Amino acid sequence: MVNRKDLDLDASPAARFGQRLRQIRDENGWTQDDLGARMRCTGTHISAVETGRRPPTSRFAASADRAFGTGDKFQRMVSALQNTALLEGFQEYVRQELRAAEISLFELGIVPGLLQTPEYAAAIATGALRRGSITEQQAEERLALLAERQAALGRTPPPFVYAVLDESCIRRPVGGSEVMAAQLDKLVAFAELPSTVFQIAPFDLGERRAFDLPVTLLMLPDRSQIAYSESAQQGLLERDTRFVQPMLTAYHQLQAEALSQTTSVAMIEQLRKGTP
Repeated sequence: MVNRKDLDLDASPAARFGQRLRQIRDENGWTQDDLGARMRCTGTHISAVETGRRPPTSRFAASADRAFGTGDKFQRMVSALQNTALLEGFQEYVRQELRAAEISLFELGIVPGLLQTPEYAAAIATGALRRGSITEQQAEERLALLAERQAALGRTPPPFVYAVLDESCIRRPVGGSEVMAAQLDKLVAFAELPSTVFQIAPFDLGERRAFDLPVTLLMLPDRSQIAYSESAQQGLLERDTRFVQPMLTAYHQLQAEALSQTTSVAMIEQLRKGTP
């Protein structure tokens, strides 16, 4: 078959759905157009779902089950996909983060996950649970994955981590005074590591701050660059250098404008002493 795209089964739940869809379609000897006709959609739509370019909907899954006579197999797969607390695209990002040689991150409002204490992370998850935005099981899923990501920073050799935090991250109280004090201590300890650079982007940067949303840039072992950003509904992993390079340039500009590591740590120590 010409131009048949291989699937990356580790990329996301949607990719695994697509792999299963293709497998059963092949077993039936149907083309994508054949299946599309049975599901009342186009072969192009089938192709997009099979290759993970378009996430499957509940309606699509129900139609696939009817076409294949698979009961509710595909509907259950979509239900599991939709009931995760992780944004679509985030699991693929984590897979790349776990092998990155360099991680460059910028965060607003809260301390980024890789730098959180367990108590701070639990407070964030509890807040989401109380708002009803996630279930208890989903909160546990988030915390378990975060622990795995943090543990991976101890691999040999460790990734080099550049962290620029907006000043709001250290001034916004989370989890009470004791939790916040321990979190600030962790940031100071992070700055002392030989494989990290830590900076605060102060409020008075104003319009000179390069980003208005959190962003993470990864450099992989082969020196290729990936950018990851999030909306409220979806995570976006960008590999195209036409889009990644401007973000990398903006990140370097942010680092140049942010406080030095020494001054950033001094700001945190002042906060720990109760000094404005």
